[in-house]
Amino acid sequence: MNFLIKILLGGAAVFIGDYLISGVSVTGYGTALLVALILSLLNATVKPVLTLLTIPVTILTLGLFLLVINVLMIYLTDALISGFRVNGFFPALLFSFVLSFVNWLFDSLLD
Repeated sequence: MNFLIKILLGGAAVFIGDYLISGVSVTGYGTALLVALILSLLNATVKPVLTLLTIPVTILTLGLFLLVINVLMIYLTDALISGFRVNGFFPALLFSFVLSFVNWLFDSLLD
């Protein structure tokens, strides 16, 4: 049940990011839910592997390379879902920030 609530709130976060960032496009709430689901699955499976493989670069950049990994997760989601588009690195980076902030806000309000 908690996972379902997180996906529903994640879909709302995706819609908020779509509204705030001009380089991000989501066709509907169903697509936003799918984006939230795919992003959560990628963050649980692919992101840890990429993080582990890029430890030297992450250390050299004092952790800033993790932002690039977040953008890559958004690009992968863009490639997998036809109703979701991100046009460029900086819109994807801003979208990552918005998603993180809105999800943090929802988590803090629900706890």
